[in-house]
Amino acid sequence: MKNIFTILLLAASLSLHAQKFQQEFGNPRKAFVETIATPNHSDSYYHTGQSATLRIVASEGGVPLDGTILRYKVGPEMWLPEQWDSTRFVGGEALVHMGTMKEPGFLACQYEFSTSDGKTTKDLVKLAYDPEQIKTLTPLPQDFKQFWQKALREARKVPFEPEYRDIPDATDEHFVTRLVRLRVGKEKWMQGYLTMPRGAGPFPVVLCPPGAGSQKIYPSDYFPKLGCIYMKIEIHDNDQLMADDAYNEMRQKKCDGYMRRGMASRDTYYYKDVYVGCARALDFLCSLPEWDGKNAIVTGGSQGGALTIITAALNEKATVCAPFYPALCDLTGFLHHRAGGWPKFFSSFYKDGQTDIPQVQAVATLQYYDVVNFARQLTIPTFMSWGYSDDTCSPTSVWAAWNEVTAPKEKDITPSSGHWRFPASWEKCWQWIKNQMREPFYAYRYDPKKRFTIHIADGRAAGFSADSPSRLRQ
Repeated sequence: MKNIFTILLLAASLSLHAQKFQQEFGNPRKAFVETIATPNHSDSYYHTGQSATLRIVASEGGVPLDGTILRYKVGPEMWLPEQWDSTRFVGGEALVHMGTMKEPGFLACQYEFSTSDGKTTKDLVKLAYDPEQIKTLTPLPQDFKQFWQKALREARKVPFEPEYRDIPDATDEHFVTRLVRLRVGKEKWMQGYLTMPRGAGPFPVVLCPPGAGSQKIYPSDYFPKLGCIYMKIEIHDNDQLMADDAYNEMRQKKCDGYMRRGMASRDTYYYKDVYVGCARALDFLCSLPEWDGKNAIVTGGSQGGALTIITAALNEKATVCAPFYPALCDLTGFLHHRAGGWPKFFSSFYKDGQTDIPQVQAVATLQYYDVVNFARQLTIPTFMSWGYSDDTCSPTSVWAAWNEVTAPKEKDITPSSGHWRFPASWEKCWQWIKNQMREPFYAYRYDPKKRFTIHIADGRAAGFSADSPSRLRQ
């Protein structure tokens, strides 16, 4: 008893000590070094021939920098010079004269400076020059559609043979989550977390392809709370329930360099089964009896953004396409001294961009896998969002794909964002998705205190029972 009392007393003492520490030293609400970079065109948009300047304002602990050296490089994105130029902060401001561009594209400025504590602050800013005029450098093969139609047709002959494993930690009275392993081709399997609202439905389906790499994916109840069946897929058929250490060891051996594997031929390239497999994953979702039969949404970012466009172009069941900063766009860009998309093939400075085969052979294969050629095939409403300061999926390459889309489309551009999105961009996207929905669509309005209420998509209230959220009734 005495020992228990001692432990409790010690815990209380530590808690009190932590509170006093926080009270004494405070909890900062701002960064010690604050920086704002503003181009002379506030929307970061220029016409070729127009000169650009970048005004950088910086402070350290609220005191404007003065006399601090700013180092910078300016040039076409991903083709910056090796040598640095420099200027100084005066009264907290430094001005960089970036010059102009003669052709459509993106002008980039990489800058950095050191503060009194010896730490370096750095950032990247890119400015658009007539981006609507950026043309893809990847040709469309004459048999492009036939090649992919045949590949999907062959894959559709293979049954899914789904294998389910329950995920109790992501299952409750409102949702059911299972890990599903699907056969999506003759020799190809994929795994995905399938989360469904309880009840008979009908529900829209949402497919979310993954970003690049081979990391674990995780279940989410975000879309199910909005009244949708949701599946996040993993493209390499890696066992998602393995212990982390074993998983990481396995995936490094199995998946390293997958983006260039088999590139010698369009028929052996690793991405062939991946592209078709994503289309088959959407087939699987649309085979569920709870699907509403009308709404099939595909959305993802980076490699997932690329696979979103590809799936929407290949699978006629897709009704909404919502990619974010898609990869794999305009893949031959670097051959023409222009920024291409991830994996930055032919760039010579990025490991994953090494093709390991003759250049002409790689180009012949990649034109069948370039997202710009799938963007040309889109026929359904498309919402695309990206930023200008992205150095993973270059805005030049994304614009090259966007400019090929002839389907109804809407874009959301946030110049200051890099390879990520602001919450407001997703909120705008979801509102747009709801506007594209084909009736009937019911959306849950989830409240952990009140459990569920149910509304029709246009906001009119439908009948519901808070005690029986599994039943939808008009």
